[in-house]
Amino acid sequence: MRRFRSLLICFMASAALTACQTQTQTPTDSTSADSKEMPRISNYQTGRLEIYDDRALNFFEQDQQAHVLAEGFEWTEGPLWVESGQYLLFSDIPRNKIMKYEPESKTLSTYLDNSGWSSSTHLEGYGSNGLLLNQNDELILMQTGQRQVALMQASLEQPKSEFLSLASHYQGKRLNSPNDAVFDNNFNLYFTDPTHGLNDKDKRYSELDFSGVYRINADKELSLVSDELSFPNGIGLSTDEKTLYVAVSDKTHAAWYHFDVKSDGSLGKAKIFYDAKEEVDTSDKEHPGLPDGMSVHSSGAIFATGPHGLWLFAPDGTVLARVFIDSLVSNAELNADESVVYLSADDYLMSFNIKKGAHL
Repeated sequence: MRRFRSLLICFMASAALTACQTQTQTPTDSTSADSKEMPRISNYQTGRLEIYDDRALNFFEQDQQAHVLAEGFEWTEGPLWVESGQYLLFSDIPRNKIMKYEPESKTLSTYLDNSGWSSSTHLEGYGSNGLLLNQNDELILMQTGQRQVALMQASLEQPKSEFLSLASHYQGKRLNSPNDAVFDNNFNLYFTDPTHGLNDKDKRYSELDFSGVYRINADKELSLVSDELSFPNGIGLSTDEKTLYVAVSDKTHAAWYHFDVKSDGSLGKAKIFYDAKEEVDTSDKEHPGLPDGMSVHSSGAIFATGPHGLWLFAPDGTVLARVFIDSLVSNAELNADESVVYLSADDYLMSFNIKKGAHL
């Protein structure tokens, strides 16, 4: 057994922040209504890193923290690194927008309005959730509002709110709320479909009696590959594509699961990868967060968002390290050279640096 190490990197909050300084602050949930209407660039650090396994030192420096890049959103999700343009896209779900962050120039802009629900609806919000690119560098969206998996019918450089539905119904019944997705190397798409966003107020009801994990094959055929999980959310594939990881965002069953992927793309039975229920039950926070989005490193390590922040797992489920952040962290995305993992976290966009060439 490896030696347990806990490296607590404490942080200090500063009340003043100047444009030419990087200071340490603690994100809170007290952002004013005005600031929520005006997303803006930020530049400070937060959080603390705990190392539990020496292998984590191949990924992280001992004294590093998360960087707050922007704030003032309502609920960020679905970060997507676009290598061809060197920028990050991410959803602001309640605002029904996709935002664009350019790290080199440190600029922020609205990339797409009406990303998950058409402008003609009487409902507000319900924007896109997970985002990814297909083999043609076209944008694929998990649309909370339209309750479908969609293809944007425009180029990345000239985005438009025009969509082609790839999946909206299963056996004649409306999908719940497509949430997160991952392509395999043959561009078969696995996605999760929990009941997030369904409610009596807006008369949005589930037509299915389960929350599913689905697969759209390269011929655009939809199949249900699992109906075992109560609230499937984040999803990822192992580097050899023999294992599918799925996070369950259910307080009573909070866990990460894994499935064996069969040769025909179907899945075996769900097995516990890491049980997080105790972490949720014993938390001293009202809302510590739940297992959510993830990104799989080329080494096989899994960067997973969950209770209290970011988790780093080995492929066997060993917790290598955690980054404790005082915001609900919803998803993670590695850039192309795996030097940064971007984090969507409540009304913030954050990043955490990774050593290049990291390995287990």
